[in-house]
Order: sequence, then C-alpha cells, then structure tokens
Amino acid sequence: MKPIKNVTIIGMGALGTLFGCEIQSKIGRENVAFLMDEARCEKNKTAVYKVNGEPFDFRIISPMEAAPADLIIVSTKATGLTEALDTMAPAVGDETIIISAINGVVSEEILADRFGADKVIHAVAQGMDAAFFDRSVTFENPGVFCLGIVDPAMREKLCALTAFFESISFPFRLEEDIMRRIWSKFMLNVGVNQVCMVCGVGYGGVSEPGSLPRALMVAAMREAKLAAEVKGIHLTEKDLSDYVDLMASLAPDSMPSMAQDRINKKRSEVELFAGTVRRIAAEHGFLVPVNDYLYREVMRIEAEY
Repeated sequence: MKPIKNVTIIGMGALGTLFGCEIQSKIGRENVAFLMDEARCEKNKTAVYKVNGEPFDFRIISPMEAAPADLIIVSTKATGLTEALDTMAPAVGDETIIISAINGVVSEEILADRFGADKVIHAVAQGMDAAFFDRSVTFENPGVFCLGIVDPAMREKLCALTAFFESISFPFRLEEDIMRRIWSKFMLNVGVNQVCMVCGVGYGGVSEPGSLPRALMVAAMREAKLAAEVKGIHLTEKDLSDYVDLMASLAPDSMPSMAQDRINKKRSEVELFAGTVRRIAAEHGFLVPVNDYLYREVMRIEAEY
C-alpha cells in the first residue's frame, strides 16, 4: 500500500473546513483539495474562508479538475451524501481510501455500495466544537477521528491511514469495535443535536445540571441506546454518561450542527436522528416519546422558515 500524500475533502462545512485547515497546514495547499460540483465550485472558488478569524486559502476544484486521491474525507451532511457520490466519483481511484465524518450509522454502507467496501474504512468524528457561519469556522477543540475496520482484509489500508495521521499529528484513535463507537456517537447526536436545536441552546445549555435541555438530552439518548440494543449493539450507562461529560468539556457558547441549521434556516438531519430511532422503535414495538416530541418540534421549526 503506497503512502498517503494527497487528500480530497467533500463537504466544506464546519468539520470539512476544520479538517482541511489542519491537514493543509501540514502537507501544503497543493496536496489538499475541496471537491464541489460545478455550481458550488463557481460560487466558492474565489471566496474568502476564515479559520478562528484568520483568512485561509483553500484550493477548490470541480469534478472536471479532479484526479484520483490517496485519501477522501467525506464531511457533507447526511442529506447531501447521495448527491455527493457523483461529485466525488472522479476522485476515487483503485487505491483510494475513503473515510466518512457524516453523522448517523449508514454512510459507510452507502459509500461501500457505490465505490466498493475495499475502499471504505469505518470512522466517526467526535469531540469537535466547530461552528460554521458565513464561510468562517471557529473552534476550541479539534476533537478526534475514531477509526476501525469490520473486515480484517482492510488492515493494510488502516495502517496506511494511521501512518499518515501520525505523520501530520492529526488526532485519531483506533477502536477495536468501531460499530459500537459509531452507535455510541449516534446516541449522543440524537440527544445533543436535536435538543440544542429545539431549545435554542449550545453545549453549555445541555450541560447545566438540573436543566430541562439536559434532561431532554439524556432521555433522548436513552431511547437511542434502546434502539442500538435491538440492533445488536450493547451500550452501557457509562457510555451515556461519558458522552454527557464530553459535552461539558466543549466550548459552552458553541453548538452542534442542527442548532446551526436553525440559525441558518436550513433543513436539518432530524430524519437521521429521531427519524431513525422512531423507525426502529416502530419495527420492534417500543415507545420513544422524547424522540417523538423532538421530531415534531423540529418539523414545526423548519415549517416556519
């Protein structure tokens, strides 16, 4: 397996911009590209992006300009993944490694169906407190990429990926059971994303002991924990409490993506979170009243845009 020397990023929101800044700072602008469809590329190619207040010169390319990449990081919203598949296709070569920072539990499966399971390493990004408004990303905590494989045949590519991240001091962590970690992060997102949007608060709001947002977050997470259980993923109360503690370590004034969606009047990933929990609950015959409530409230908020 050849070493990773160039990176293409799909999705230029909070996480994509954060990743691009961190990686480009280590391997140079010529080796990092943000790949967008023709219309987005034309709109953004000469735009000025800022990272923690400092202008950053990113290279933005269209599919016509793309060449096979050593590593592709997919950081679109879940709602944009299907469209992104066609955009990223020219950047996928025989030896390309693909990792996803998309919320939820199905993005790897979708990417593998399109480009082959031999190209996809399972990953989940957590601990970032990046916020993105008006082409400007701010963050205090860069977080970590949790990585793992479900097929031992992917070991060589995992080693190539970790060697690259080590060479640029990019924060990552290897997981023995990556599916359990992905479902754990899903449990967190079901709580923190939806509650921050519905209650109009940031990480500080859901971390305040005795507050309604914190109570809603924990209750929504417990329903997601039950959904994981019926899917064969055993999560514990310690898993839940560890993630609640993680939220308290993030910048209190920052907020997750769905809370940013409300401010920007964008459609959220509610179907990915409450929608998934409610579908699993209906299939297996258990109640999820908190996610029912959050789903209804998000629908009401988005209807008023």
